Amino acid sequence: MASETFDEITSFPNPDQRRRYEQLVGLDKEKQWLIKEGRLLINPGLLDTWSEQHYKGKLRLLEIFKQKPPLFIFSGDVGTGKSTLAETFGDILAKDEKMTMLLYQLSLKSRGNGMVGDMTNLITAAFQEVYTEARKAGTGSKKPGTGYILLIDEADALAQSRELNQMHHEDKAGVNALIRGIDRIATAKLPVIIVMCTNRLSALDPAVRRRAASIFEFSRPGDEQRKKILAGAFDGTGINDKELQDLVNATGPSAGRDYGFTYSDIMQRLLPGIVLEAFPDDPIDFGKALSFTKQMLPTPPFKEN
Repeated sequence: MASETFDEITSFPNPDQRRRYEQLVGLDKEKQWLIKEGRLLINPGLLDTWSEQHYKGKLRLLEIFKQKPPLFIFSGDVGTGKSTLAETFGDILAKDEKMTMLLYQLSLKSRGNGMVGDMTNLITAAFQEVYTEARKAGTGSKKPGTGYILLIDEADALAQSRELNQMHHEDKAGVNALIRGIDRIATAKLPVIIVMCTNRLSALDPAVRRRAASIFEFSRPGDEQRKKILAGAFDGTGINDKELQDLVNATGPSAGRDYGFTYSDIMQRLLPGIVLEAFPDDPIDFGKALSFTKQMLPTPPFKEN
């Protein structure tokens, strides 16, 4: 489902999104922290239960936690899994909290068509729609019936720093609208999580960064992470451990480049390419798979100006 304001509105639980979430290996620490904090933002009553269990009362400390704006920032190089995680973790929240989660993906059309006030109006409308829907789910410490995730991908396009001298006044107004939207949802204590994904953390407005409950930084998969991905993918193909290690090495940094493959390089280009090379007449052959891997160039790192 989509609208003029949102590219997609996804409902969880969702088996397809669960599979995508589980394919993101090597992000166990990020996943654990994200789900734990996400549950508390959506259902702050869990904190009261925890406090009663361990302290026989409600700690004043909990009020400080509950004042945190419900904003996560996912920062990192291209193809490192941040957008996929942002699009899929709602399924785990839905399962753990036994509730419906709705993901609203803000359309890049929110940048507007250049007309004065266009971007500001679109951002305001997006937050208003999520705010209105979330109000129906309830506020405060009572468990809501539905939780909401507002995803803003390529957030630096909408939330770039207002300190830039060349920044147009309309862009500044759009950032102001974004900040007002975050603060309004935080003040109302709605069951909403806002997620911003960016390749350029330093480009985000400082006021936006200060409001983040957590900033998750993503990097390219290391040797161990790539081995987990490849081992799972090639299970049943007959490729042995030594051959698997050769593929791990081939997808890492090499002479002439100091960076390896991204998650998306492996999942969207390398593995499908190896399958296509063998189809329809042959099984997957290690030698051909290795040759294909060595010929493929990974996505260059994103460089900030």
